[in-house]
Amino acid sequence: MKNLIDSYYRFVAALGRIVQPVDGIPSLLLRLYLVPVFLYAGMNKLNWGSESGLAALTVNPNVIGWFEHSLELPFPTLMAYLAAYTEFFGALLLLIGLATRWISIPLMVTMIVAAVSVHLKNGWLAIASDSGFWATERTVEATERLDKARSILQEHGNYEWLTEHGSIVMLNNGIEFAATYFIMLLALLKLGGGRYVSVDHWLSACCKR
Repeated sequence: MKNLIDSYYRFVAALGRIVQPVDGIPSLLLRLYLVPVFLYAGMNKLNWGSESGLAALTVNPNVIGWFEHSLELPFPTLMAYLAAYTEFFGALLLLIGLATRWISIPLMVTMIVAAVSVHLKNGWLAIASDSGFWATERTVEATERLDKARSILQEHGNYEWLTEHGSIVMLNNGIEFAATYFIMLLALLKLGGGRYVSVDHWLSACCKR
């Protein structure tokens, strides 16, 4: 038995040496997946597209109002700026792999705040479902309403055209996505930017010379 276990771990070690030249790829893929998520989230909080110059980097007053009145967060203006800048500039840092571990921490904090203040009351599921472990009374009722909407559209609308590019679903807006992004950022906190594919790697290599 001991020989079998030793052989297994020698195989695992050998496999690790084989894939070592490409061990930066997982970090790269995690970073590239998260870049548009946080970039668009940050841009949506800023006056990006409606203003020019430095004014484009100011937070939209509607976002500050949402933070204050709907989410009831303390210091709403400060919180809105922190969230917007963390997401926007954090996405740019993830793109090039600079300060990857450092920026992962405030991005994780934004996911915790979003999960607690926005999504937690809706449960886990991002899309409502009437079955499965995470289904709740709320999501069951949501799917019942969705079935009713489908029947109305099938009877009175061009349902085939409406669903040509995808099924109609009911958004539940639970913590599923926020939790997923948090886990991905936690992995980046451990892995860093990745070998050969990040500015962090090359800066580290230069400092060791």
